[in-house]
Amino acid sequence: MSENRAVYPIALMCRVLGVSPSGFYAWAQRPASERAEMDALLVAEIRSAHAASKGTYGAPRVHAELADAGIRVGRKRIARLMRTAGLAGVSRRKAIRTTMRDGGRQAPDLVERNFVADRPNQLWVADITYIPTWAGFLYLAVVLDAFSRRIVGWSMATTLAAQVVLDALNMALWHRRPNGVIHHSDQGSQYTSISFGNRCREAGVRPSMGSVGDAYDNAMCESFFATLECELLDRRRFRTQAEARIAVFEFIEGFYNPRRRHSAIGYLSPIEYERRVFDPDARQPAIVLAAVKTKPAAALNRAGLDRRCARRRHVRAGRDEKMLSAEPKDGSQEEDNMPSRAIP
Repeated sequence: MSENRAVYPIALMCRVLGVSPSGFYAWAQRPASERAEMDALLVAEIRSAHAASKGTYGAPRVHAELADAGIRVGRKRIARLMRTAGLAGVSRRKAIRTTMRDGGRQAPDLVERNFVADRPNQLWVADITYIPTWAGFLYLAVVLDAFSRRIVGWSMATTLAAQVVLDALNMALWHRRPNGVIHHSDQGSQYTSISFGNRCREAGVRPSMGSVGDAYDNAMCESFFATLECELLDRRRFRTQAEARIAVFEFIEGFYNPRRRHSAIGYLSPIEYERRVFDPDARQPAIVLAAVKTKPAAALNRAGLDRRCARRRHVRAGRDEKMLSAEPKDGSQEEDNMPSRAIP
């Protein structure tokens, strides 16, 4: 009715809807409830977390972001407020099957689709993808640590020569200094080249390769490329290759490694996950939000949002030794100091 009061008279709408005009005006002048005020505060925090993720986070990652900031609230409530505010995360496109070819395996499959690592520098996965620009394709090679999902090495080039994977491997070796790490990839010509094999032998890297034409054999790296495509490439168009290089650099080093949350590692970023594994005391206790009374701005410093409902919690009498004494509403002040009787 409030949205159509400029088109139809209030009395006419009340008569059609079966409500009284006095009831409508009383509703219009009534202040917002505590729940509505708290929802408004939460929407502001949700918008901030969604904007910080470059508009990519859905309800689960926004929930983890708020929890890390000390705001405890249910994930379903966040999902409802995001739908009301018109906020949504980005989704991935349907995968496309690559062409299959015959041939012998250049290196054994040491992973067998078991992308589990107990420590850093135990298993690396690598692959190449392309980035479309108006000036032509730009190729990106990455090396990902399976322990924390961190991109430890990456390189970009305008051609698919073996040097692009060598540069990514050298960057990973320079950053991590591994000892006997498994390097898993597909059977692309860059990874089966003589120069790449020689570099692996020099650095003590154990090469591993999956089968041909099967993306599941390198699913972890394909998952990163799907994230890159969904959260960056599908949302932008690059005029030049230099513009694409800057955008990919900002995504990997400015967002993905230090800030992007992963459900597989407890909704932590790769760098934060490694930091907490090696320093368990680094995690700080969360702060509980408060229910809004008269000043919504002070609600972030009080407790109350983690309650299951807005009702006042019912306090039951204890059964161990004593009962909680009940006092009349208008009782005398002397009864306040009287001790409760013990249960016989």
